[in-house]
Parts: sequence; C-alpha cells; structure tokens
Amino acid sequence: MCGPYPRRRRYYQIREFQMASSADELESEDPDDELELDEPEPPPCTETLPERLYDINEADADSKAVNLEQLSIKEEDAWWNQVPLNNLDLSSNTLTHISPKIENLQSLTVLTLHDNALVELPPEIGKLEKLMRLNVSHNKISELPREIYSLPELRHLNISYNEFKEIDPDISDLHMLEFLDGGHNNIQSLPGGIGFLVRLTALLLPYNHIKELPPDLVNMRSLQKIDLMQNDLTCLPEDMGLLRKLECLYLQHNDIQELPDFEGNETLNELHASNNYIKIIPKAMCSNLPHLKILDLRDNKITELPDELCLLRNLNRLDVSNNTISVLPVTLSSLAHLISLQVEGNPIKMIRRDILQCGTSRILKTLHERALAKSREEGGGSDGAFSSAGISVTRLRGGESDSGEMPGNFPDSSYPPQHQQQDLGHECQFSYPCQQQMQQNFCVYEPLRNCPEYNPQTQGQIYEPESYQQQHQNGNIRSLFVQQQQQRLENPFPKCFMYQQQQQQQQFFHGQNESSRLAVHPRWVYKLRHTRTLAVNLEELTEVPDQVFQIARDEGVHVVDFARNQLSTLPNGLQHMKDLVTELVVSNNLIGYVPQFISQFTRISFLNLSNNLLNDLPKEFGVLNTLRELNIANNRFQFIPNCVYELQGLEILIASENHIKMLNVSGLKTMPRLSTLDLRNNDIDSVPPILGNLTNITHLELVGNPFRQPRHQILMKGTDAIMSYLRDRIPT
Repeated sequence: MCGPYPRRRRYYQIREFQMASSADELESEDPDDELELDEPEPPPCTETLPERLYDINEADADSKAVNLEQLSIKEEDAWWNQVPLNNLDLSSNTLTHISPKIENLQSLTVLTLHDNALVELPPEIGKLEKLMRLNVSHNKISELPREIYSLPELRHLNISYNEFKEIDPDISDLHMLEFLDGGHNNIQSLPGGIGFLVRLTALLLPYNHIKELPPDLVNMRSLQKIDLMQNDLTCLPEDMGLLRKLECLYLQHNDIQELPDFEGNETLNELHASNNYIKIIPKAMCSNLPHLKILDLRDNKITELPDELCLLRNLNRLDVSNNTISVLPVTLSSLAHLISLQVEGNPIKMIRRDILQCGTSRILKTLHERALAKSREEGGGSDGAFSSAGISVTRLRGGESDSGEMPGNFPDSSYPPQHQQQDLGHECQFSYPCQQQMQQNFCVYEPLRNCPEYNPQTQGQIYEPESYQQQHQNGNIRSLFVQQQQQRLENPFPKCFMYQQQQQQQQFFHGQNESSRLAVHPRWVYKLRHTRTLAVNLEELTEVPDQVFQIARDEGVHVVDFARNQLSTLPNGLQHMKDLVTELVVSNNLIGYVPQFISQFTRISFLNLSNNLLNDLPKEFGVLNTLRELNIANNRFQFIPNCVYELQGLEILIASENHIKMLNVSGLKTMPRLSTLDLRNNDIDSVPPILGNLTNITHLELVGNPFRQPRHQILMKGTDAIMSYLRDRIPT
C-alpha cells in the first residue's frame, strides 16, 4: 500500500561546514556522532554559504589566466568547457537563510532545500525561470514569496513538514505544476482557484485540518493520486466521477459519513477510507469501480456488506475490520482475485471463529460451500456433474447457437433469430442495475439466467413463466449468484455444447469451411474490443482452445486473466497473442511448469503466477525486459530462479509463501530498478548485512522467516529500520 509516511529525521554533528550535494554525504562514519530526536537539536549554522556558490557559473580570475600550455594538459578543466549548474542540493545543512544572489543561478532546474531551519525564502527564487523542481520540506516556512508562483516551468513543489496555515490562491498561476505535496502542515482550507491546476497528477495534503474540498477540485482532470488522510473532512464532492484518471484515493482518519457513487471513476485502483464514520457501502459504487483492487474500510460504522461487492471483479484486498458486520455475503466467494479478506473485530455469527482465524482462503471456501448448499436446498438439485473441461460455446458466442442464430432470451441478445424477431415482444430485464452492469462490463457471461421463455429448439430448456416472474419479483444479486451455483451443479442446458478437444472444429467453426472465422456474436466481440480484456475465472478449466486466443488477438486484447481454474500449464494458444499481452494472470491454478514460449512476450509488464505448483522458471524467462511486476507467491520455490535476476526492468517481486532458504544479494544487486521485495513466510535462516546497501529497495517484507536477526520488533518498524540495522552490521 503506497502513501507518504513521516520519516525518522536524523541530525549529525558537522565539525566543519560544507555544502552537501546529498543527505548521504553528511552521514557520519562514527555511530556515536549521531543524535536522535529525543536529544537537543544542534544549533543553527551561523555561517553563510560560500559566496563562490552564487557565481559558480562564471569563470574566476585564475581560470581565465591559465595559459595554453596548461590547457593542453587538462583541457576539460577549461572554463569554456564547464557545464552550468542545474541541480543544487543544500539539504540537511541547518541553514537559516538563502542569499538573494541565488538569482544568479539562472540555469537551475532542481533546487533542494529540505531539512534545514529556513523560515522564509528570498523572492529572487522567482527569477529562476528554468526551475522545474523545488523542495523546501522539513523547514519552518509559513508562506512562500508570491514571485515563486510566477515560475513558468515549475512542475514539482514540495512544501510538506512546514508551518503553512493556508495555500496562497496564486498557486493557480503555476500552470505547469504536476506534483504538489503540502502534507504535515496546519492548512485549514484550499483556495477556490486550485482547480486551474489542470496538469496536476498528484495532490498530497495529509495531516492537515482541511474540513471541506472546493467544488472546482474536480476540474483537475489529470489527477491520479489524492492523499487527504488525517484531515477533518466530512464529505466528498458528489461529482468525483469527473476525475476520470484517478487511481489512488486516501481518506483515512477523517470524519466522512458517506461515500459517493464514484460514477465515472473507472480507473480507480485503491480506495482507502478507514477510521471514518461510514455506515453504508453504496451499491452503485460497486458497479462503478470495475478496476478497484484495494478497498480499505476498517474502523468505520458499517453494519452490512452488499451482495453487489461481487461486481468488484478485480478486487485483491478487502479490509472491513472493526465494524459491526454480522453477515458475510456468499457472493464474496466469486471474487477470483481476492487474496486478502480482513474481517476481524466484527460480530460475525454465521461463520465459526476458528474458521475466521484461518484466513482468507478458508473463509472464501466456507462461503462457496454455503452457496452450493443453498442452491441445492432451493433448487432441489441433483449432484450431476457440471463439465469442468471448458466453457460453453453459447457463452463465448454471446448466446449464439451452433446454427449461427441468437436466442432472443439471451441476456446480451440484441440480434434475435430471424424467425423469432416478430414473435419476441420482450427483452431480458434485470431486477437490479448491478445485474445488468455485470453483463455489460465483462466479456464472459453465464448464459440464460433470469431470462424469459425461449425456443427449445435453440437451447432445449424452458423456464416456467410463473417461476420467471417470481424470480424477478424477489430477485437480487444474491439469488442470481446462487442460481449460477445451482446451474453449475445441475447442468440444465444439455444442448449447450462444451469445449472438448475431439469436437473443437465442429463447435467452433460456422459452416462447412474450416478456415472460416469463428462464429461469434457481435456483442461479445464488441466487449473484447472495448475492454481489451479476456477474463475467464472460476470455471475449472483444464484447457483453452487456440481459437479463443485468435479471436482475442484479432480484437486487440492485451489483458488475459484465467485465474482460479485448473490449468496445468499456460495454454498453447497464448502464443497467438505474444505481441499484444501486457498483463497475464494465471494465479490459483495447478500450473507445474512455465513453457519456454513465455520469452516471446515482448510487451508484458505484469505477470501473476501465484498460488500454483511451480518450483522453477525457464532460463529464457530472463529476456522479458519489459516486465515490471512478477508475483510468484505461494508456490514451491526453494530459491529465486537465476533468470529472475536478469530482469533489468523489474520493479516489484513478490515471492512470499514459498520455501526459499537464502537471499542472493549478488543477484539482487543486478536489478537496479527493484523497489519492492516481498519474501514473507519462507525458510530464510539468515539475512546478509550487505542487503542494507541496496538503497533502491524501498519496500522490504521479511516477516515469517526463521532467522533470528533482525528481530521481529525491527521488522515491524518498516523498511528504513531494517536497512539501517543491516548497514550498521556490515563489517568494516
């Protein structure tokens, strides 16, 4: 979970003042020289910066006096070959003021002044017309000179950890601003003109006292991340949906009582709203956030979880701890990607406490069993097996029969068979909007559910009209889900052909010409083309025919998701999409090996192989230079395969819940972009101290391993504490 957290500030005794180009240069080699926060801070430096600094771009007299003979020896030192200063870092120098002469540094693009004792800035900074990044965090500044708001190229502004009480309305003049961090101040409100910052992608204002958001906040259409945790907000703008690019929203520790519907926020990935006063999860919100992965609502006043939560098809983490929830909806078991369900601190009575303590998998299994049991009771179903080898042709064809005709009662039917077009006077109606939304948003459908009477020649099964009316009068998303479970048990559509290897050509190809295109309903093709996603989950698939991937390739699909099936390896048909796939999810299967053709995926950036039976990866795997995130958690790895260390672009590696015994620090050193390393719950018996030198790793998880050092208390303090502990134990 991303988000700013207050770092532990450290001060050092500097025996002789010097300009620091980075905070690391000031670190003392002697641990005894370090002063912690609970000791008195060193007095502010009374010296000023060297005057030569402000004229560093000008050649001094000695340089100009150098003769030609000297230049021939060291020509690169000639003053006319020197590059103007564009990055000035004066952080952690306990400076109390900056000279107005800083205006002489006209070439500056980056100015870093954080962690000093500044109370004000010189107005002359406003003359640095090329300045793009300004960091004045961790000072004692209460306002910025108005001249700064006229900087034409400023894109990054960090004023966090200061003493600001308000943000100047002139900030709206920073038309190029893309990043604004004003956290840990005393800001009471935001100026009305802030909506003019139309290029802003990140607005970080945690730990303030903001009570209300200005209406024009929603005009900042480029916003991707908003952090408003630890404020005094009571509500959010109703038209939050106008922020169509928003991906992360942090609202923890406020006074919010109600969440909006978020209609229009389809790109939202993370919603953190813990420690508020929220009572209800809006049903419409569930259908409006198809890409939501993290929903954190712990420590609120929620009494009930809606059945519509099953519409959050991509949800990975759901935290509703410490509320007043007594019942968990069985529809949660249909969330194929849910790997973390936190419900502790609720008065749940429908599930035994020992089951709740067993974790997410056990809870979801129990809910799934309850759904199946309920379907048997309500439908009086038999134990007839539902074919687990594939998906119905009717479903993939959008309900179209083998004859190429479309049954008029199919949920997505807008093209009824020609011989029924005049006879059909009705269309399938949904009891709840969320049911219709479920059908519209995803390209894989459960056929013939809650639909009126239809032609027995087409599907071979007729709903009783009275039963149909009763279903629609009493129906809800839970009954729809239970119906799906019942139909999987009873297989009520005998003429709904399944994918079987010996019948593929007969089932897939329309007509006698085997080279003709697969007869697929236009609405299904439209869904593939519109969402660029092929998602087939919870179908117990053991194989997938090549034709499925051929269609997906023709429609430009780049996200493939076959999580929670019974695949033993990657389907061979995936090779048809090797130049298109950017995200591949095959978690929760029975995959024992990864074929070599995975190396041909030239655009893949996300690969989820978690919860399988893998113990190694092919050596060709290392050529996937575009891969950014790899999840191999909960497999049988005893070591991280050597090919993983060849992934130069990898940023996130999740290898928890395996049997890894050692840390290969030499291999990790070869991964310059690796920032997140998760090795929880493995068999690592020692942690090499040199791991602390890998400063590119900003998130490290080591809990649940048998090593004795670092101790558990240090692991709980976070990555910074772990890395510092390891560095202190590197032999000198």
